[in-house]
Amino acid sequence: MSNNRSDRFNGSGYYDPTAYEALRNISRSERKEHKGKQSAPKIYICSPYRGDTENNVRNARRYCRFAVEQGCFPIAPHLFLPQFMNDNIRSERELALSFGLRLLNGCKEMWIFGNKISEGMQMEIDAAKHQNKSLRFFTSDLKEVRGHDLE
Repeated sequence: MSNNRSDRFNGSGYYDPTAYEALRNISRSERKEHKGKQSAPKIYICSPYRGDTENNVRNARRYCRFAVEQGCFPIAPHLFLPQFMNDNIRSERELALSFGLRLLNGCKEMWIFGNKISEGMQMEIDAAKHQNKSLRFFTSDLKEVRGHDLE
């Protein structure tokens, strides 16, 4: 929450010091609560979506759960973007991929899951390398592997 004068006005433009003070107190409380604590690192989950989408979505959920169990905050765009975007429409797929790459910006690492690297995954991996993100590779049964050979 910034501390400028415009924060003291509501959406209709009326002066509203009560809401401002309440939001400021919440923000202050959250900062105090998290002071000295390390938040869960955001991890970009990279796994197949296209093809057997039902199975791939089930696996992506499992991979996210695994990340949570490791103390991480999983970011898996391919789990939520297809809820309102159509992967079979080229323009929507490209837009969804660009949204995913924007989410990658805020992640500490990328975790790559599965035995095959799809075209979309390769694009995400290339972007992560370009951003100097740490990459970790896992088989579909959640075993970490060194290097790029997932087969």
